[in-house]
Amino acid sequence: MSNLKALLSPLKLGPISLKNRVFMAPMTRNRSVPTNVPNSINAEYYRQRAQGGAGLIITEGILITQQGSEWQNAPGIWSKDQVKGWKNVTDAVHEEGGVIFAQVHIGRTGHPDAPEQIASGQPVYAPSPIAAQGGKFRFLPGQPGYVTPTAIDDPRTMLAQWKKAAINAKESGFDGVEIHGANGYLIHQFLDSTSNQRGDEWGGSVENRARFPLEVVKTAVDVWGPDRVGIKLSPAGGNNDVGMPIQETLDTFGYFISELDKFGIAYVALMRYVDAFDSTGRGTKH
Repeated sequence: MSNLKALLSPLKLGPISLKNRVFMAPMTRNRSVPTNVPNSINAEYYRQRAQGGAGLIITEGILITQQGSEWQNAPGIWSKDQVKGWKNVTDAVHEEGGVIFAQVHIGRTGHPDAPEQIASGQPVYAPSPIAAQGGKFRFLPGQPGYVTPTAIDDPRTMLAQWKKAAINAKESGFDGVEIHGANGYLIHQFLDSTSNQRGDEWGGSVENRARFPLEVVKTAVDVWGPDRVGIKLSPAGGNNDVGMPIQETLDTFGYFISELDKFGIAYVALMRYVDAFDSTGRGTKH
């Protein structure tokens, strides 16, 4: 009972006062139909979660660009219409006394035949041209798997997209942002040596592989301040065919988290390894 009392006690997260220590984890809902713009269903969904009493709500993964999603009807935050839609969501949460962070992400796990990918006019990008094993796009004919992505020429060009997403999240009325650095999406791909085999300043050594993720964090901190920025990590890998040998995992994430600590961000959310989500044939399970 004492543990439950602690869980339900208030928490100060930087400048934000939370009514309890219950965080609602992000979960993809696929309800932003038909144009990736948050709608009344999204607003009601998050309103209900605020009524339920979660101290901090983390949204489902929000796309920062039109490209790079493996999900249909996932909400975005790159357009003014999407910002307006998210403002309706945050207003609904705040009316119930809730606090809500936007989880922003993008990754190599898209497909060139997905409608949003076609509309973007861009290929599927990743740190290196290495296809993730597995995957199944059930909404496409034949349910194809992952393709070999196009290597990002200059990762600096993508930082502007992250900055715009952070600014749009603030305009949408969110209380902060969570950077999705887990589950084999873009930031995780840069960190992991199995998906990042670049030979330039963005790959190779631990420090180089951590460079892009740290630049993304810096971009968010510049917009929000450190105490309204969190990050989600899954060091053990598994999802979307990432995962390094144990010592390399310890070295990489030990360095990365020590560098994160210098920013003084609000929190680091760590995911445990789940075997059921692991990719078939990955040779670095541990």
